[in-house]
Amino acid sequence: MSGADNRKPVYPPAYVLGSCLLMVALHFIAPIRQVIPGAFRFLGLIPLAGGLAVVLWAAGIFDRAGTAIKPFQESSVLVQRGPFLVSRNPMYLSMVCGLVGVAMLAGSVSPFLVVPAFAILIDRRFIRAEEAILERRFGAEYLDYKARVRRWL
Repeated sequence: MSGADNRKPVYPPAYVLGSCLLMVALHFIAPIRQVIPGAFRFLGLIPLAGGLAVVLWAAGIFDRAGTAIKPFQESSVLVQRGPFLVSRNPMYLSMVCGLVGVAMLAGSVSPFLVVPAFAILIDRRFIRAEEAILERRFGAEYLDYKARVRRWL
């Protein structure tokens, strides 16, 4: 067995944590203009809490459906209810919302630069591969869902 076979996968929450750490570091080490002043920064708690709530809601739906939540694991059910009615990827979208909240809490431009980079990384690293797996697994049912519901919003 090669060393690559023994590597533990890095799941999206680790990317969120890494992004948060990078955002905080950028805010303190290389801040670009403070754009959200004083107490207004606490409005960042809204997208942060909202993102967390939707992630937990969506994860609960997966759990009740008895299907895999970890990326690249075979799904037993194509979930099409709750937040999955408006986004094919509500958990990833919620992670992006949470990062927007963190950027707002910092208030400078620098942390906001991480948000689109995170979204692109998640799209390339997880979403596209997961969609291909779902298409192979569920065929026409997934293609119909894909035609009705957007990837992000």
